[in-house]
Amino acid sequence: MLNYIRSLLKFRELLYFFVLREIKAKYKQAVLGVAWAFLQPLVLIGVFTIVFSHIARLPSDGAPYAVFSYCALLPWQFFAGVLNRGTGSLLSHQGLVQKVYFPREILLFSVVASATVDFLIGGIIFWGLLFFYNIPWTIQSVFVLPVFAIQILLVVGIILVLSPMNVFFRDIGLVLPLVIQVWMYATPIIYPLSLVPEKFRPYYSLNPMAGIVEAYRKILLHQSAPDWLSLSLAGLVSLVIFIAGLFYFKRVEFKLADVL
Repeated sequence: MLNYIRSLLKFRELLYFFVLREIKAKYKQAVLGVAWAFLQPLVLIGVFTIVFSHIARLPSDGAPYAVFSYCALLPWQFFAGVLNRGTGSLLSHQGLVQKVYFPREILLFSVVASATVDFLIGGIIFWGLLFFYNIPWTIQSVFVLPVFAIQILLVVGIILVLSPMNVFFRDIGLVLPLVIQVWMYATPIIYPLSLVPEKFRPYYSLNPMAGIVEAYRKILLHQSAPDWLSLSLAGLVSLVIFIAGLFYFKRVEFKLADVL
């Protein structure tokens, strides 16, 4: 693994170039430019609050619904965005993959890095919501860092599998939006985990994003340590997926240029 990391570091300038390209491509020829990174979450917060709080009247575990929903929506947008863009990254760079050698996973890592920029921008909005609703930051907030690291492990592991599979089987790109939509409803984003019947909660623990989302809420909204059992399970699942994904990606990497 150390040798692998050293080999990737040799291409760090290429990674930097791809990250800039990802960010510029997302907002290219957009009238509002980067302002969309602020506007989109604000619109979603408003829609979610009106529909699910005032109309559907879903509970929010004692927190203002705008903060409650966005605390889960922000990491979910990061997760879903990386899945969408990462899965199609090899196809969208097929000319480069066919002609030039470089570690192909750099394309995937650049998607994650550019999505992290959007995540940080969304974090500024979330901080503003906490300030508006007088929800304090505490020392427990540092636990967000390992939670985010687990989330990155999970999503990178998934796209390491899906991106080459999308080259071999183009159906992956077609079915992925549906999978992401179903996965979102199977994760406690618009509703609290306490609303899930007790008999179904063990199945929820099999969804690593459920443990990750709940960890964010416990840390940032309730100023408490996360549920270490569910977070450890999410971390273990994410690590296994990452290792398996990396192994699969390196095994089929040499076939990609021929298939593309």
